[in-house]
Amino acid sequence: MARTRRRTRTLDPSYRRILCISAHPDDNEFTIAGSVGHWAREGRDVVFCLVTTGGAGTNEHTRDHTGLVPIRERESWDAAKILGVKDLVFLGYEDGALEPTLAMRRDLTRVIRRCRPDVVVSGDPTVRWYGSEYLNHPDHRAVASAALDAVFPSAETRAIFRELLDEGLEPHKVKQVLMTGSLQPDTWFDIGDTLALKCAALHAHVSQVGPGKRIDGMLRAWARRDGKRAGVKYAEAFRRFVLDRG
Repeated sequence: MARTRRRTRTLDPSYRRILCISAHPDDNEFTIAGSVGHWAREGRDVVFCLVTTGGAGTNEHTRDHTGLVPIRERESWDAAKILGVKDLVFLGYEDGALEPTLAMRRDLTRVIRRCRPDVVVSGDPTVRWYGSEYLNHPDHRAVASAALDAVFPSAETRAIFRELLDEGLEPHKVKQVLMTGSLQPDTWFDIGDTLALKCAALHAHVSQVGPGKRIDGMLRAWARRDGKRAGVKYAEAFRRFVLDRG
């Protein structure tokens, strides 16, 4: 057990700015909100970059997409406020139709150079499915792929997307990447004190999850599964990439 417990991590105190890139307005709340809430409580600046409008998010709670985009933007701000996230970037891509294009990589490179984060959090573009019950959304894979390519080499290389230099956006080197949804995680963050916050933030996305409590049980089960591997009650799992050891 002692060996397992050492797998839980904290971020380096010098890492003050964290950029979380996701495809849809509720993706961060489903996956990393417990860690985000903890980082915000530590006084770190967390920025959410949401690539799509979420306009295709119709389901049992919201059957008509008419007027959905401004609703999802408002819900995103409500969730961010709960977590302590003070800045959101909406790129406005069409929900459900993403590909990891050069244009998307350029847009994400622009966001990285503007935000200048120490840490970027995004998904795993290599995972096509999880078990036998969930096929990974193509938007998730597209955004994760473009995000990693934006981190390296685009954000730190002056000769790539030189038009960004004309916008006053100098190259920026990200120190670490935390990849969520990996089938081979190596880093866990204890979210025992922020799991309730994560549940509350996800409930802010009323158009997607409704007002009920069923979703809490699912989030708790996921956190308990990851916590078991980390030697704590509740955790979130990541794969960590250290790009700058200076």
